[in-house]
Amino acid sequence: MKKLKIFLSFEKEQKWLEKMAAKGWQLNKQRLLYTFVSSKPSTANIKIDYRYFKNENDFLEYRTLFEDSGWKHLSGTKFSGNQYFMQTSDTGGTDIFSDESSKAARYQRLAYGMLSMICIFFSFVIISYNQGTLGLDAITSPGELYLTPGLWELNGAEFWRAFLFETPFALMRGVSAIFGLLMFFGCVFLTAKSWALHRKAAKASDI
Repeated sequence: MKKLKIFLSFEKEQKWLEKMAAKGWQLNKQRLLYTFVSSKPSTANIKIDYRYFKNENDFLEYRTLFEDSGWKHLSGTKFSGNQYFMQTSDTGGTDIFSDESSKAARYQRLAYGMLSMICIFFSFVIISYNQGTLGLDAITSPGELYLTPGLWELNGAEFWRAFLFETPFALMRGVSAIFGLLMFFGCVFLTAKSWALHRKAAKASDI
């Protein structure tokens, strides 16, 4: 079974995956979609980390460290960012993080990763704007995203051939700007979440 979900909170994503496990669906892989395999309904304890790795050996050492502590690696690659774990024994405790600062660092790593993607998207937007392929008037007139000369004067089959051919490129130009803005607000949210957890950890250490 495959499902499409978007989360900005690791805690909410973990609870959702645990509910799926309770219904008899265990996470098998997460890329753009969540892929589940049928399993016996269980009370699973699932945690998510966020890390990239420079090489395969570092990734294998990372996984081995968790598995030796009683956490099975469910999904994630050295480049995927999100790493999903399910508790298989109580030797390593009930959480993969030792304190709030560790949880805050996870959100901070995700924010940095998202920031790099934002830079790529906005670079595309700026280049498109400078080349005249994307302008502010496209917000109120989406037809401006279509660059085929005389497209809107064409008729019949000739119009539909040109329209259908260029539509994917027009969508890419328009969606990239919108997606970039959404990712920017997401980055702000994740940074605020990281700061809040850091403050919580600081207060706890003062007690």
